[in-house]
Amino acid sequence: MIRKFSFLIGVLMFGLHQGQQNKEQLQKQNAELKKQIAQINSDLAKTRSESKLSIAYLSSVNQKLVLREKVYNNTQKEKRFIEDDIYLRQLEINRQNKELAVLRKNYAEVLVNAYKNKGVQNKVTFILSAKNLGEGIRRVQYLKQYSDYQDKKAAEITNAANLIKKTIAQRQNSVKEKANLLVNQQKDLATINAERAQKEQLVTDFKKNESKLTAELKQKQVQSKALEGQIRAIIAEEIRIAKAEEEARRKAEAEKIRLAKLAAEREKARIEAEAKARAEALERERRLAEAEAKRAADLAAKRAEEERKRSEDAAKAEANARDESRRIAAKKASDEANARAKDAADKLTAARAAEAALAKRKEEDKKAAESKAMTSYGVSTATGNSFADNRGRLGYPADRAGQITHRFGRQQHPVFKNISEDNTGIKISVPSGTRAKSVFPGTVSSVVASSDGTKTVIIKHGGYFTIYSNLSNANVSKGQQVSSGTAIGTIAQDFDGAYTLDFQVWNGSTPVDPLGWISY
Repeated sequence: MIRKFSFLIGVLMFGLHQGQQNKEQLQKQNAELKKQIAQINSDLAKTRSESKLSIAYLSSVNQKLVLREKVYNNTQKEKRFIEDDIYLRQLEINRQNKELAVLRKNYAEVLVNAYKNKGVQNKVTFILSAKNLGEGIRRVQYLKQYSDYQDKKAAEITNAANLIKKTIAQRQNSVKEKANLLVNQQKDLATINAERAQKEQLVTDFKKNESKLTAELKQKQVQSKALEGQIRAIIAEEIRIAKAEEEARRKAEAEKIRLAKLAAEREKARIEAEAKARAEALERERRLAEAEAKRAADLAAKRAEEERKRSEDAAKAEANARDESRRIAAKKASDEANARAKDAADKLTAARAAEAALAKRKEEDKKAAESKAMTSYGVSTATGNSFADNRGRLGYPADRAGQITHRFGRQQHPVFKNISEDNTGIKISVPSGTRAKSVFPGTVSSVVASSDGTKTVIIKHGGYFTIYSNLSNANVSKGQQVSSGTAIGTIAQDFDGAYTLDFQVWNGSTPVDPLGWISY
């Protein structure tokens, strides 16, 4: 039974260890969440004096409230871990008390036995009553071990008592931690209620000013539609010009290619004629070499046959000295014929190699002539657009991070449910003084001045365009080449008092969601 109980306690203590790790993770999460809340409070303190009733301000309050609730929920979980810790430590204290009681009972029995057998005389008598020296030594050792056993049991009781005190102290610390946590939780709950009331007050203020804000919003939407029309017209004209330029370039390129091909064909014909003449000369040389090789081979064969016959005749007539001289002369003639045959074969091999080299050089000269003609007439291939290759990796469109308050596409107004907005881009709320910057190298297509005094910069990146609206000024001009990170202009206040950048990405004449393109 005691073993089962100890095993259960071991499992629970393992769970306690895991719970401690989870509690530490929650504490780390809460610390990070509180940092984010502090940053939002700092941003709100800066922007509250600038914005009247802005969606950005309301979004920040909402975000802060969400973070507060996460902190509160994490605290609830942490409280449960602490409660589990208190419960498990109480179980451990109960187990340790039971073990201590057993230790004390056993030690009491040891003391009683020791008391009954106390006295130096009894120990001496116990030793001296041994039958022999060996047994006497064993009895001395027994008495020493028994004494050590008493000391050990006393030490176990002391350690067990200290461990209980330590566990009780840990439990008391957990109880205090829980009490402090409950106090902080009540404070967090009060803060959440206050911030929820602040949010409700903001929404109420929006409702009170609904007619005014709705009018301003609709006016802004009219201006945005007008600006969108201008942007579409500018992009359409850019596309028309680009198509016309591409068509002109294509025709010019086609004419260059035609002229280059004519020049290449003339050069190829010249190379072909020269190669043909050279091939004919090499062919003559090869035929002569073949004929010479044949004659030399025939002569060598004839000499060899004559030598064979002479050898046979000399063998039959028992060759004399004159026959020997004739044999030597014949062998010399045969060797000379073989040498001439070898020279002729080498010439034939060289002639055939020269013909093969000529054919190869002729093809290489033709290719080189065509390449030279194309280069001379300025024929080139069009380069690709790397903007699309960097999708998802484009730079951030401002030099300071901000909050996205309006997303791409048709969106319902967060307060006025009867109003919807069609956004061809995203809106980013930023601190005062923030500058817009180019997200990719390109050419400034146009700088548009709006009726409210703000400016819009359109940058062309091959077949793509990026658009930066609601700027108080523009630092670039039409036709200017810009690199990634170039300052475009300072971001202006919107109608609600927040500093907002309207950023768009267009693929030709079609707007696309910028969040799929920029890294943020």
